[in-house]
Amino acid sequence: LDWWHAGRHCEQRFAQLLSEPGDSERAAVSKLLQSQHVKGSVWLNDMNGALPKPKRRQDHIVPVLVFGEKTHTKYVKVLSDFPALPAVTACAHLQWDTRTQEIATVFSYAVPAFINEFQLRGFVDEEGYVRFALIVHEHHSPYLPVFRADGHWHHFCVTWQQENGTWAIYADGKRRASASGLCAVGLSAPQAIYGHGTFIIGQDQDSLGGTFKEKESFSGNITDLHIWQKVLGAEQIEKVRSCHVVEQELVFGWSSNALEVESTVQQVTVQFLCPGPVEECRVFEVGSSGFSYVSCLQSLPFICCYRKDVYVQLKKAQLESSHVLAARVNTRAARTVIPENIFTSDVQDMNLSVAIGSLDVLASVLREAKTPMESSDLLGVLQLLKQVSDVEVRDGEEPEILEQLSQYYVEVTGLILEEHNFETWLSVSQVIRGPMAVVEISDRVVSNLALLLTAGRTKITVQHSNLGLSRVIVKNMWFGYGSLQRCLAGTGSNADFQDVAASDGGQKYLSTMVGTAVISSTLLSDHQEMGTSVRYRLQHHTQVPWQESALLPRDAGGMWSTAGCSVVTSLPDSTACFCNHTTNFAVLLQVYEAQQRTIKEELMLQTLTFIGCGVSFCALIVTFILFLVVGVPKSERATVHKNLIFALAAAEALLMFSELAKTNQVVCFAVTAFLHLFFMAAFSWMLVEGLLLWSKVVAVNMSEDKRMKFYYVTGWGLPVVIVGVTLATSFNKYVADDHCWLSVHTDVIWAFVGPVLIILAVNTFVLFRVVMVTVASARRRSKMLTPSSSLEKQIGVQIWATAKPILVLLPVLGLTWVCGVLVHLSIIWAYVFIVLNSLQ
Repeated sequence: LDWWHAGRHCEQRFAQLLSEPGDSERAAVSKLLQSQHVKGSVWLNDMNGALPKPKRRQDHIVPVLVFGEKTHTKYVKVLSDFPALPAVTACAHLQWDTRTQEIATVFSYAVPAFINEFQLRGFVDEEGYVRFALIVHEHHSPYLPVFRADGHWHHFCVTWQQENGTWAIYADGKRRASASGLCAVGLSAPQAIYGHGTFIIGQDQDSLGGTFKEKESFSGNITDLHIWQKVLGAEQIEKVRSCHVVEQELVFGWSSNALEVESTVQQVTVQFLCPGPVEECRVFEVGSSGFSYVSCLQSLPFICCYRKDVYVQLKKAQLESSHVLAARVNTRAARTVIPENIFTSDVQDMNLSVAIGSLDVLASVLREAKTPMESSDLLGVLQLLKQVSDVEVRDGEEPEILEQLSQYYVEVTGLILEEHNFETWLSVSQVIRGPMAVVEISDRVVSNLALLLTAGRTKITVQHSNLGLSRVIVKNMWFGYGSLQRCLAGTGSNADFQDVAASDGGQKYLSTMVGTAVISSTLLSDHQEMGTSVRYRLQHHTQVPWQESALLPRDAGGMWSTAGCSVVTSLPDSTACFCNHTTNFAVLLQVYEAQQRTIKEELMLQTLTFIGCGVSFCALIVTFILFLVVGVPKSERATVHKNLIFALAAAEALLMFSELAKTNQVVCFAVTAFLHLFFMAAFSWMLVEGLLLWSKVVAVNMSEDKRMKFYYVTGWGLPVVIVGVTLATSFNKYVADDHCWLSVHTDVIWAFVGPVLIILAVNTFVLFRVVMVTVASARRRSKMLTPSSSLEKQIGVQIWATAKPILVLLPVLGLTWVCGVLVHLSIIWAYVFIVLNSLQ
């Protein structure tokens, strides 16, 4: 098959053309293909993106001038008054007579000042090529080869412009020759081609409008000559070659009424099949294991290849299926509509009548079905839809047939998108990218409706349930929310957004969901897609708190992307967006918990944190200096205090300036690691403070030296181990996206929260034990010193004995951090938490 049909053949079987083998694989692939008797060239998949579908080749009914033998009498005069031409393009289709190698004049334009004012002539060289030369103001370009003298129709264009005398010759859509300086005389600038001259086809004018010579006359056939007062670009020349007229600055268009034809020149009206595309596609040379390019229209062997995961899922669906739907459809249609084997069955040739009959039967069976489809049945239906979408529709098809096809197509598409088939779509997620595959397939069907648009009928709409196709100049489709929302929610659309936090920090991200219908928009010109911007508004279908993002699915992988799109207006019930290109669109909503804090409250909390940490840092530094300067006696308690002071001061200093590090990724990572280390060390030394108190309250059989070694291992060794293990296991997800601290959207945060909760639990038990001992001691002291004191006084002494150690030890043991578990309940607890712990 040709490249396009080969690719479609593989796509219908959920496969792809052979990909380019790597250097180490080429010999093995070549040997494998040779073992299967495959020789010569095989098509390769285009890894840079598929070429567009080939242009529809038009049947073009035109008058053709048949010049026959070379003679001095045959000519055709163009009855058009030409203006002055500072730039010119002339294009035509011609068949060159290969029986003679003499020079032949395709056309000549003469004015009184210059007989050879503008002329194209050529001859067949010894190598079998037709060589053209362009003449302007009697200045001659060299003869250069432009196409083979093979007797076939060829298309040519010649261009020239006054500026720099730049000229070019195109043949069959490709530029064959170009240069500048044609008609540049000395230092003077080139002049425009003079107007009001005589234009003759098939003869060289040796005088104005006459004196023809047989040896310089044209023999062959010519048609579709057009002349413009400008230089056409390569894209416009390709358009003209495909029989589409460029109207802008056209000074002569091909018409029998605009020609004076000499009586011996034949005029024949023929149905002319316009040329197809000239794209070249990549092939693998089986014998040599190399690569080359050939015309995409050439028929070559090809291989359909499956990804392993796709093949395994297809095989599983094939083996586990009962093929109930396929059997019912095939029985009712009395032929094979849905094959039972996706791999081996040949897909039948499809035409419009077969397509309509197949979809009619399929729709009736799907309407009757009460249970979800099996995975193999869903794949079989998609295979059929792909076949139908690839049916070639010719000009002149009955409008009723195309509308009927579209109606059945939309109905079948809507039925397989019903929500009860949700699990079936998920079961074949490796084979197809979920329901968006239907959007892409349907896009091809809508193109066929273009043939029905006329001046009197500018809009076509086909609708079934929550799905529809319409076209108004552009191609529009929409797929209802109910059909796609659940399926798309499970196809990876959350991937790009799950770590997104609200801009003010007061909202918790929950999920990303498709919140609107999915629409598809494409602009067509001559059946080919064209790029254009689009503005659209979509209604929301959700009542949960949300943030919108205007999104479209990328081709590769079916993911969602905001590239090229922006929100124009956002209302509670709808979103309007602008995109600089056309494709499939939806609005995805990021669902989050209701906002709990205002920006003002967040700013106040940040200010309190900075002030509290600043005060604490100064107090800690002063205390640390006093420990060193005033000669505090060396003891376990003094050593533990100094280590706790150092760790806490370092942590709070880093915390105050961590905002400045956000802009540099490396610095932010380092700050996060040191914050983790020093806060972990601070809590570890708080644990040591608790253990030290425990050793004073409960007898511990351990020497002071051993205890200090144990304290240092706990205070510094434990944090180093925790931070080191966390970095080793979670290096790529260690830091949060929007600030320099551990990511709370992954399990990394538990490398801090887990140990802290354990330490707080231990210190809470220590505090409870210390308070009990202190109260008991205070009661005994009170009875010994003041045995006759009143009951009220004794209660007051015991209350103070309880309150004093709690007030002193709460911050030392870090128990004020317990308030952190209450912060989500109210903004008040956030203020309490920050005040207590920034002033710790």
